[in-house]
Amino acid sequence: MNEKNDWPLWEVFIRSRSGLNHKHVGSLHAADADMAIENARDVYTRRNEGISIWVVESKYVIASNPGDEESLFDPADNKIYRHPTFYELPDEVKHM
Repeated sequence: MNEKNDWPLWEVFIRSRSGLNHKHVGSLHAADADMAIENARDVYTRRNEGISIWVVESKYVIASNPGDEESLFDPADNKIYRHPTFYELPDEVKHM
């Protein structure tokens, strides 16, 4: 991996100051994980809009196929115990 063209692609996730979740903000090429974090900091947090950076090599990101939506998500519809309306909370529990 001597040339930049040979560097792997990395996906970048940033956690903003106001949020609790990391959000995907883009991709970049880097020789290794340390370089990917440094480049992500320089490219995606120039105005102090983040407090945490995750990078993951793109080849390790696995995604479901949108065509599989029915088989992946429909089975949960018949499991009513997963819905919050199934449970009754005691009166002592507040702000839930």
